[in-house]
Amino acid sequence: MRTPLCFFSGLLMLLVLEVAQAQTATFSIRGTLQDDQKAPIPFGNVALYQSADSVLVTGAVSDAAGQFAIKAKPGQYYVKVTVLSYAEKLIPNVQVTNRDLALGTLTLRSDAEYLEEVVVKGQKSQMVLELDKRVFNVGQDLANIGGNAADILNNVPSVAVDVDGNVSLRGSGNVRILVNGKPSGLVGPDALRQLQGNLVESIEVITNPSSRYDAEGEVGIINIILKKESQRGVNGSFSANVGYPANHGGSFNLNFRREKFNLFTSYGINYRKSPGRGSSYQRFFSDDTLYAYEQTSTRTRGGLSHNVQAGLDYFLTEQDILTASVFLRLADGNNTSEYEYRDFGERDELLRTVLRQEQEAEPRTNVETTFSYRHEFDRKGRLLTADFKWIEQDEIEKAEFQQRELGLPDVLRQRSRNTEDERNWLFQADYVHPFSEKGKWETGVRSTNRILHNDFSVEQQDEVGNWGILSSYDNNLIYTERIHAGYLMASEKFSKFSIQGGLRGEYSDITTDLPDDNLVNNRQYFNLFPSTHFSYALTPEKSIQLSYSYRLSRPGFRDLLPYSGFSDNRSLRVGNPNLNPEYTHSIEGGYLLNWDNGSLLASGYYRYRTGVIERIVLVDSVGFSRMFPVNLATQNAYGLEGNVSYSPWKWWRLNTNFNFYRAITEGTYQEQRLFSDTYTWQTRSTSQMTLWQTWEFQAGINYRAPQRTPQGRDLSTYAIDLGLSRDILKGNGTLVFSVQDLLNTRKRRSIVEREGYYSTSTFQWRSRQALVTFNYRLNQRKNERGRNRDAFEEEGGGDF
Repeated sequence: MRTPLCFFSGLLMLLVLEVAQAQTATFSIRGTLQDDQKAPIPFGNVALYQSADSVLVTGAVSDAAGQFAIKAKPGQYYVKVTVLSYAEKLIPNVQVTNRDLALGTLTLRSDAEYLEEVVVKGQKSQMVLELDKRVFNVGQDLANIGGNAADILNNVPSVAVDVDGNVSLRGSGNVRILVNGKPSGLVGPDALRQLQGNLVESIEVITNPSSRYDAEGEVGIINIILKKESQRGVNGSFSANVGYPANHGGSFNLNFRREKFNLFTSYGINYRKSPGRGSSYQRFFSDDTLYAYEQTSTRTRGGLSHNVQAGLDYFLTEQDILTASVFLRLADGNNTSEYEYRDFGERDELLRTVLRQEQEAEPRTNVETTFSYRHEFDRKGRLLTADFKWIEQDEIEKAEFQQRELGLPDVLRQRSRNTEDERNWLFQADYVHPFSEKGKWETGVRSTNRILHNDFSVEQQDEVGNWGILSSYDNNLIYTERIHAGYLMASEKFSKFSIQGGLRGEYSDITTDLPDDNLVNNRQYFNLFPSTHFSYALTPEKSIQLSYSYRLSRPGFRDLLPYSGFSDNRSLRVGNPNLNPEYTHSIEGGYLLNWDNGSLLASGYYRYRTGVIERIVLVDSVGFSRMFPVNLATQNAYGLEGNVSYSPWKWWRLNTNFNFYRAITEGTYQEQRLFSDTYTWQTRSTSQMTLWQTWEFQAGINYRAPQRTPQGRDLSTYAIDLGLSRDILKGNGTLVFSVQDLLNTRKRRSIVEREGYYSTSTFQWRSRQALVTFNYRLNQRKNERGRNRDAFEEEGGGDF
């Protein structure tokens, strides 16, 4: 840890020196920034200039409440306020005498003309960079239109979704995914593919969360914000899409707002059939045995899904709001797979060819009910929120298999049944109390109770047609998770310097029960999770930050299941009920720069992990493999990340993200040392252009470099997406043409090497897809800002 600690210590010393060199001023110029809806505007740049020669004197950045304060000596000045997506505001004749000066509330109007020229006909910026998080506005990326939530996440910088639907951030899969700031049943690999992208407003990425948030998630939090309208009157949007291969659907978002009520609802329906394919070669050898087989597969996954959301905001008073909402998802999956195995002998001669077919039905129901209360006290910034959420999810997977060897009449018939049920309730309350103009205390409690039940079995038909259970593939798991937490945080801002510190305590009571085997594993533990954040505004356009957090990552439900699938009985992925959490120390430093036509966010980070969960491959005597997770090792990971947004001309915008990291993983399993030292990187770049003032064109590329694993390596992957859009119907409608994975290259390729075993594999979940999408807006302007500005305040308010 010596090198990264020296690096970050130097960065902290630089920050302290900057503070020490700051000039001491005499009087304060104070004010508050708000938009035309009277909502505060955070991160606004407020600059102070001398009236005589227009020399920049100093500046400030508005906080989460829109407030700013500038220190200045007596003199004659003018103030310039600049905020992305708003018209510039100039306040002349600012006279500082021998007392503090209050500018009052400054209202900024949305700069529709500027946005219309620069950012896709007046849409929100595709990416908003803030010191504690990055917000990605989904509708501004043409590659997202017509896709699902997994497609959207795959287009977020530093986020990757593999062909199995697993989400990773900065190269690690231990990331916490929330929906509207809360846990949800909508975030599993299959669930993300069934959540239509048209229902998603934005994605928030928090790489080093404060103590306010759950300690879950080694590399941070990804928060999916669903659309919720709240404007007065009747307004909303409608969308329809057709695609090839089959991807057809429609959706709408509507709301009706009166004085005391706001009714909001959304609905989406989608039918898709996604063809995929895969191949692998596995070779098993020892002193006197050589055996190998090749496998090719084709599959089609899809079906019909419905997503419905409805809710009500009731404004008891100007300071009290009650909200009730329900989300319902119904999915009827229908999947088919075909496998061909070719077995080879010691001289690579073909011994046999085996064909295996699968037909699977996968109905799923998910219901989520939420009740929220929000009270704003008379004192500005003092806030109390309370939330209750209930999740109920049921899924049944039924599959039938037929297997035969070419040239032989016998047919092997098998069938599997996999039932997964979840019941989950959550309660949390958060309180914010300002103790000074720029300082505040925050505290809160949170309690969750989660029960998951999985029942998996495989049956095989005998010669006379009777079915019998295969005892090796019969298990029943009950998983109970109770987590109770509380936190206390304080933050203060001193001129250009901001500091935040907090401590979170979590008590975990987790039980895995295998009743068929009379095995019960109960774990109870209490952990303290500290966090600190520092930031310093070098100028109105430049800021630096340094942060530290201690976090954990609990194993996912599917990581605990002994078995959850039987499609490929020669290469099984299974779970481990005895997994323990991972623990992570995370340090991160960042530099944020804004200029007239662009922005830059550069970050360096270091993570030290213990109890790292890795997937191990074991092979039996006939070459069949079994992959399962174990707490294997420790890991040191270093990384550099950059986000650049630049508009060389008004009609052209470029966005580039890169992430370079090194991960050293070391551990032992069954007395065998496993070690990997990998250098790898990934990048995403998009180019967005306005053509002939009426068309918008976007091209984007994702690339992930090869990387080593404890038992082999993952090869590189890349994909190119294209999009073309045009506004129609007097600006109320938009027509979009898009192609995802233009070159059909989004595939997982991996190699596993260990003593006596070698394998290569390639897998593609979905082939190239072309889409045509139509959007229509009812009583909306395309340049309106996000309507969910309070979505993350449900967690107790935004970080500084």
